[in-house]
Amino acid sequence: MYKVILWRIVQFPLILAVIYVLTFLLAWVAPGSPFGGDRKLDPIVEQDLKRRFHAENAWQFLTWYPRNILLRGDFGPSMQYKEWSVNDIIGVALPVSVTLGLFAITLAVFVGVGVGTLAAVRRGGALDWFSLSIALIGISLPSFVTAAILLMFASATKLFPVGGWGDFSDVVLPGIALSLGPMAYIVRLTRVSMLDTLGADFVRTARAKGLSRGLVIWKHCLRNAFLPVLSYLGPAAAYALTGSFVVEKVFNIPGLGQHFVNSVLNRDQTLILGCVMVYSLFLLSFNLLVDVTYSWVDPRIDIAQEGK
Repeated sequence: MYKVILWRIVQFPLILAVIYVLTFLLAWVAPGSPFGGDRKLDPIVEQDLKRRFHAENAWQFLTWYPRNILLRGDFGPSMQYKEWSVNDIIGVALPVSVTLGLFAITLAVFVGVGVGTLAAVRRGGALDWFSLSIALIGISLPSFVTAAILLMFASATKLFPVGGWGDFSDVVLPGIALSLGPMAYIVRLTRVSMLDTLGADFVRTARAKGLSRGLVIWKHCLRNAFLPVLSYLGPAAAYALTGSFVVEKVFNIPGLGQHFVNSVLNRDQTLILGCVMVYSLFLLSFNLLVDVTYSWVDPRIDIAQEGK
């Protein structure tokens, strides 16, 4: 297993390099200039700004920033926020998104797995139909609609703050909005997987040996039924922990997602590259963590087989 993990980690730089080049090409060929915005700059001023940001030509920009990142761990200055570097922006915004994402993904897992398991155990009952209806709504509704509904609810009831970031109460509504989509998927994945597991031979054997129904369901069945959910959690956790662009924008949360949106709107190429690289690193790390966790959840799975 350790060789597989090491090999996957060694692959990270190559994958990140490909992502960097593709992101650079998309950001560079997009119309507009990050320096002047809607107004026309003096050619001398624009040339000076390009020299400062090492963006006089595509090749210079493509090669200088990777060296700067590798040698100094520096993503460079932001083209839009002149007084901030990309490292400063990510350092301030990423902990906010991680806090919100941890709350959202934890809520999604516990509620989704619990409801999905109970729906499978009581198949055809009221809870089963209710869970399927809620899951369908959660999957169908875009996050900005859910966020807007929760925002109107907060404005009407005054129970929660309607925006900003400060204490735990500011996390609740955006965390719920961010968790509903993953929660709906987890409910459906858990229900389907649990239905298959409940019909397995080892379940009947365990019950025949005298184990209680609750112990068989929550310890033995759920452990096997959780594998599809675990596969989904890799990209879902990366998405949640780096921030939902829409949810952070609606609730005015100063997370990485909102900065990513602003960087695209403002053609801030250095900030775009920084946000994409951080998200990509999270995605690769969580997918590796999911593969390693497979062996812990189900010892029959040997991830070392893929390296042979």
